[in-house]
Amino acid sequence: MFEGDREQLATDIIRKLRARGHKAYLVGGCVRDRLLGIVPKDYDVSTDARPEQILSAFPNAQLVGAHFGVILVAPRKEIAVEVATFRSEGAYHDGRRPDHVQFETDPARDAQRRDFTINGLMQDPETGAVLDFVGGQQDLSAKLIRAIGDPELRFTEDHLRMLRAVRFAARLKFDIEAETFRAIRRNAGLICRISAERVRDELVRILTEGGARRGFELLDNSGLLDYLLPEVKAFQGVEQPPEYHPEGDVWQHVMMMLDELSHPSNTLAWGVLLHDVGKPPTFRVAERIRFDGHAEVGAEMAYKRLRQLKLPNDEVEHVTSLIANHMKFKDVMNMRLSTLKRFLCLPRFEEHLELHRLDCRASNGRTDAYDFAKRKLNELGKEELKPPRLLTGRDLIDAGYSPGPSFGRALEAVETAQLEGEISTREEALALADSVLRSAA
Repeated sequence: MFEGDREQLATDIIRKLRARGHKAYLVGGCVRDRLLGIVPKDYDVSTDARPEQILSAFPNAQLVGAHFGVILVAPRKEIAVEVATFRSEGAYHDGRRPDHVQFETDPARDAQRRDFTINGLMQDPETGAVLDFVGGQQDLSAKLIRAIGDPELRFTEDHLRMLRAVRFAARLKFDIEAETFRAIRRNAGLICRISAERVRDELVRILTEGGARRGFELLDNSGLLDYLLPEVKAFQGVEQPPEYHPEGDVWQHVMMMLDELSHPSNTLAWGVLLHDVGKPPTFRVAERIRFDGHAEVGAEMAYKRLRQLKLPNDEVEHVTSLIANHMKFKDVMNMRLSTLKRFLCLPRFEEHLELHRLDCRASNGRTDAYDFAKRKLNELGKEELKPPRLLTGRDLIDAGYSPGPSFGRALEAVETAQLEGEISTREEALALADSVLRSAA
């Protein structure tokens, strides 16, 4: 919504800095995207102006990275542009940040410290002229992700760059340059030193920005998957009953589902990736291949992994629900009406439905249960699916009953009867509750 505003803001910042005698350019991902014909989400400006000079030009700006000379110019809450002083960097001893930086006046020095050639470009927003000190334009044309300088050094400086290489390759449909890819394979184990939050954010982007299947195939081929999500790596070679899954093993099934994703929500993407995570540990062969209880086992495994990755609690709960409930669709046409209504009332049921649709498309293709559930969802309507409660615990207390464990059973029986259409009044509900409570006495 605000992309044009950000572009105008970045252009105005550059004009103002230049009017004060400074060099200033668009830099990084916004230049890459503009050259590829993609509307940038964010704009960054790089300049030879020192932080105090930037703050003097924009008095209401905020210093967000004092050590790195990064200033946030945000005239409105909805739009903001980061302005950073040209810099070179010292050694990285923590695998994330340089120990020290040195401010520079030469833009070429700033370009050399960046991660990939396609992210090391600068541009004059008014003339469109590109400053390319690292061969980024050539790699854009060749559709290559190439580390600037020595890839081994780039990845030992900031280990997360290995994941970023995969993300850019997946989203842009680029290849990773051969030596850059070999360096990722050699250093894959270093990814374990990166914080869970930073890893999580990159994985979410790989899953949701487009090209999720290719992203996970690259994670696998690079060796990163073994360290990040070994339970997903375990999908490989786990056979499935061909009458239900003619597509192949669990890995192939999940990759086909990822291939169908188009900028999904975070929770749907994680649900697709992990919905069958319980299959490897529950695999057994009886009269045919079976995965007894894999939905329940998978929900527990996913909960642990997503908690480790520090996803928000509400997202963890929803993804766990997607996994725990995904096998219930096979029984949907034989459910009691009350059971069906409760199932259709699961929070954000549209994602349960979409997960099942993708599951069908990547297996035997049969969508009978999906079509039935979708039809019933539309037929029944919100009021019938979840009508106002006829009775509460307070009603039972007011009627003279003493609170106890049987209250829950009585209220559940009333709700079931209401959903089945067997009762519809408060009097009928009280009579049924009385019967349950008396039998429990």
